[in-house]
Amino acid sequence: MHYVSTRADKAPLQSQQSSLQQFSDILLGGLAPDGGLYLPEHYPQVTGAELNAWRTLSYADLAFEILKKFATDIPAADLKALTAKTYTKAVYKNARAGENAADITPLRVLEENVVKGGQTTLMLQALSNGPTLAFKDMAMQLLGNLFEYTLTKHDAELNIFGATSGDTGSAAEYAMRGKKGIRVFMLSPHKKMSAFQTAQMFSLQDPNIYNIAVEGVFDDCQDMVKAVSNDLPFKAKQKIGTVNSINWARVVAQVVYYFRGYLAATTSNEQKVSFTVPSGNFGNICAGHIARMMGLPISKLVAATNENDVLDEFFRTGVYRVRKSAETYHTSSPSMDISKASNFERFVYDLVGRDSERVRALFTKVETHGGFDLSGKPGSDGDEFKQVAKYGFKSGKSTHQDRLDTIRDVADDYGITIDTHTADGIKVAREHLEPNVPMIVLETALAAKFNETILEALGVDAERPSGFENIEDLPQKFVVMDADVEKMKAYIAANTGL
Repeated sequence: MHYVSTRADKAPLQSQQSSLQQFSDILLGGLAPDGGLYLPEHYPQVTGAELNAWRTLSYADLAFEILKKFATDIPAADLKALTAKTYTKAVYKNARAGENAADITPLRVLEENVVKGGQTTLMLQALSNGPTLAFKDMAMQLLGNLFEYTLTKHDAELNIFGATSGDTGSAAEYAMRGKKGIRVFMLSPHKKMSAFQTAQMFSLQDPNIYNIAVEGVFDDCQDMVKAVSNDLPFKAKQKIGTVNSINWARVVAQVVYYFRGYLAATTSNEQKVSFTVPSGNFGNICAGHIARMMGLPISKLVAATNENDVLDEFFRTGVYRVRKSAETYHTSSPSMDISKASNFERFVYDLVGRDSERVRALFTKVETHGGFDLSGKPGSDGDEFKQVAKYGFKSGKSTHQDRLDTIRDVADDYGITIDTHTADGIKVAREHLEPNVPMIVLETALAAKFNETILEALGVDAERPSGFENIEDLPQKFVVMDADVEKMKAYIAANTGL
């Protein structure tokens, strides 16, 4: 399997070089050298016979079967050992009472209603049972093991530089702490994460973990990661890699749980399901798009946003309009307080017929004019918005009051406490239910991570899994810095010694 950049030059030589990239070649990096994102030359297709055979597999074995279609340069025995090491009930032990941790991503029915034309079903797929109580663990634990495997093989080292709005950072740090040859430099917006999220990251005392609180919003952090990634000499000298969702290995690891959710919710391949995905950076739902392109019978992919509704606006109108930092709201679902969705470029690449020159022009316009317009209206940049429906995308948005109401409803009706982002998902999912097509909401975090809002909604603290009881009281280690790329590069260089 070869990989190409979404912005690859069409010149024959460069195109040939780009096509020679394999999974291990792009594993440790983020952006392609031309500033684009990596995607496979083609999406591998899944047959009905394969889906039938996969219905009885463990999560680890299912992950192996899917990943081997993409990581064709890793020996099968090694890849199988990596997935077996990653997806265990000991790692994903924080399941709710009544759920089996060995299922890794347990699926539960929330409600079933008889309607005209059949029955609507709303389901919740738990993705938050890993060590940091967020769905990011599903990919990050695998990434940590893949990185260590690859670096050990080549006696190499890697300095991970990433940005987080709350969950990616802790998932990355917990996956990489103590790993041989790896340092982590993680940016986060200063004082804009929940107290739990902040403590999860800043309380780590491991010498290979560096937390940097940036004066600004998440998009400022993300912009700095991209700026450093685009400085190719610095990136090479400092051995910079990334774990943000622009990293292809993270996206492809997330593809697995869409297959798992589908197989758990259906009994035959003639059935379809839909997924609603709380979405800020478009990485999680991008994995659903890839699963659908591989042939998984997905009806709708519903992007649920909070008040930062850039993606909802696009899927309603065809206009992609990035907000400035001052226009980005600080909300009670802070991991989605994002106004420039990094992974969106991967979908746009498919939407415009994999025309890399077109993609480069559109995302250059994002930088120069703050967005682009594919509505087809006079003066727009194209009319591809009319093609969106064939990819199954729908969207909706949720507000703080919606979150409070949904958290209360779910607690009253189903006896479980959900986090704020999952509440956004359930609120929007209810607007897109179809008869006889189960709707699966991807649970993005456990409620304990956002206790301030749980307390407001329910009047009681969210239950915490064992080991997290007093995390906010632990000593914290971090530095505060301005959103200054040169100062950031100097800080990295000073701490790598390279």
